[in-house]
Amino acid sequence: MLRARGPRVAAAAVSSAPTGPPAAPEPRREKLLLPTLPRSPILRACSVPVPPHRSPVQAWVESLRHHDDERQGLTDLHPDVFAVRPRLDILHMVAMWQKNFKRISYAKVKTRAEVRGGGRKPWRQKGSGRARHGSIRSPLWRGGGIAHGPRGPTSYYYMLPMKVRVLGLKVALTVKLMQDDLHIVDTLEIPTTDSQYLLDLARYRRWGRSVLIVDVNEMPENIGTAADGLKTINLIPALGLNVHSMLKHETLVLTLDTVTFLEKKLLWHDTRYSALYPFSMPYSDLP
Repeated sequence: MLRARGPRVAAAAVSSAPTGPPAAPEPRREKLLLPTLPRSPILRACSVPVPPHRSPVQAWVESLRHHDDERQGLTDLHPDVFAVRPRLDILHMVAMWQKNFKRISYAKVKTRAEVRGGGRKPWRQKGSGRARHGSIRSPLWRGGGIAHGPRGPTSYYYMLPMKVRVLGLKVALTVKLMQDDLHIVDTLEIPTTDSQYLLDLARYRRWGRSVLIVDVNEMPENIGTAADGLKTINLIPALGLNVHSMLKHETLVLTLDTVTFLEKKLLWHDTRYSALYPFSMPYSDLP
């Protein structure tokens, strides 16, 4: 007698299937957090493109708000302004020009014609045995006129070429930076109007006996009041910066806006192609 084997075969197939532990669940995919990049320490880049064969120099940016705020970040300085060849002959030439081009000498002496008296011949020409003279106001006589003396007022005005004057400013800025006497600050804001705060700040940071502070913007009220009665700390606008003042003061302090202003102004003379107009006319391509 034949029996159906379908269900038994299926059961055997089911019973013969390998049994094992349950499959482990797939691991949960977590989102990868990218590391945060540190903030760049360079607070200011060069305002004028730097040539490919050169690299900018850097200086620390300080703050005047507290004595210990000496390391706020770095600033890039254009190498064609703050890293030129130190030409001491150019410095001397520009310094002497600044000293003399406004000089007027008022020294004046009288000639024999301007001295009072002397109209009569002191003695006759021959027969006395003495030397012949025609006037007692001759330059040979005591109390007489002066020959070839100064006849003021005398002007010592002369002008250096614009390229030489601009190079003098660049050399002075370079020398100050190389000697660690150039300091860059973010602003000129100070917390008080007390003059002693500026003196203590200069002494704490070893700025020397004299400090020149330059800003292209209007001077803040606090620092203007504090420096008003001080002889060793002076404030001048950026348009008045000159070689004589930089050499006279031991330390030079510039703001970030002043550095940008100086780079644009001084480098404009290197790239201009038109001749300078007369001083009575404005420059057409002046930045």
